[in-house]
Amino acid sequence: MLVGVPREIKNNEYRVGLLPAGVRELIEHGHEVMVETAAGEGIGFSDDDYRGAGARIAGTAAEIFAEADLVIKVKEPQAVERAQLREGQTLFTYLHLAPDLPQTRDLLASGATCIAYETVTDSRGHLPLLAPMSEVAGRMSIQAGAQCLEKSHGGSGLLLSGVPGTHQARVVIIGGGVVGQNAAHIAVGMGAQVSIIDKSLDVLREIDHRFGNRVQTLYSTRDTIETEVLAADLVIGAVLVPGASAPKLVTQEMVSAMRPGSVLVDVAIDQGGCFETSKPTTHAEPTFIVDGVVHYCVANMPGAVAKTSAAALNNATLPYVLQLADRGSEAAMLANVHLRHGLNVYRGKITNEFVSEAHGLEYVPAEQLIAAAEPV
Repeated sequence: MLVGVPREIKNNEYRVGLLPAGVRELIEHGHEVMVETAAGEGIGFSDDDYRGAGARIAGTAAEIFAEADLVIKVKEPQAVERAQLREGQTLFTYLHLAPDLPQTRDLLASGATCIAYETVTDSRGHLPLLAPMSEVAGRMSIQAGAQCLEKSHGGSGLLLSGVPGTHQARVVIIGGGVVGQNAAHIAVGMGAQVSIIDKSLDVLREIDHRFGNRVQTLYSTRDTIETEVLAADLVIGAVLVPGASAPKLVTQEMVSAMRPGSVLVDVAIDQGGCFETSKPTTHAEPTFIVDGVVHYCVANMPGAVAKTSAAALNNATLPYVLQLADRGSEAAMLANVHLRHGLNVYRGKITNEFVSEAHGLEYVPAEQLIAAAEPV
């Protein structure tokens, strides 16, 4: 199989779909790999590094999309990339389709097989390809929030840890999953006063076991969220419904009632955000202010630490890339139900119920479509 790796073109995105080590593995399995020139430069990998691993270097992304059977990316394809996808081609990347109707329509029109990292599952019901970036984003969210609290960035001028004789900052984390627990890990380490809100008592028990009395665990109700948000200096939105749009748990009224200079960091922004006042931002312009509250809503947070996050992502995705290349997309998904859960769009049909529901479009089970299809 010919595997293609285009250079990422989203704002300040320096990650790459395959590192040279992954290229070498694919070559060892008998496949061909094309990598767009300069695809890895942002994290210190030259074209010569990729050539040394056995890849062919393409001068443009157009060559990748024209020739590759399997396209490996990091972020969702931008409009110019979506226009180059074709029937019989497989795209493997983060998609986040539920809040993105234009992308959904373009992928349906392309006829391509589109598999989303964020909905691939494992035997424990976890999301193994989302987890490493959730770990990165959770830890980064506290760094970003701490900076936004600085007066020069529009914040109230608080130091998270405080110093002897002053108050610590109050950090409220909504969602106790991978993002939330990693955010708590950094916030506790920086000396903040930390609370986590979640609707699962099992998750809250897990957090209590991990952090003890260093983190206050709270059961999620509207009253709890409102009370904690209004008292917070920094709120981290860490809510995830796999494949679906994030629920809007912090209302505009709550934001209006927060103290001026407070900060909201919406890690759920890829799935539409969990604050009503959120809108996607970029690393070039990461923040905006609503009613005196600083909002940080960068949709590709891990791209800022691309060296760490690209390595972590490749560690997780490579086994699935090898399955897709070795077996072919249809056979690989039929053999592996967890990989099949990643399928969102297949030959003009939506195969993810949450995406279908979000856009009011027809849903067809993946098993039904793949079993009926002729292998490409």
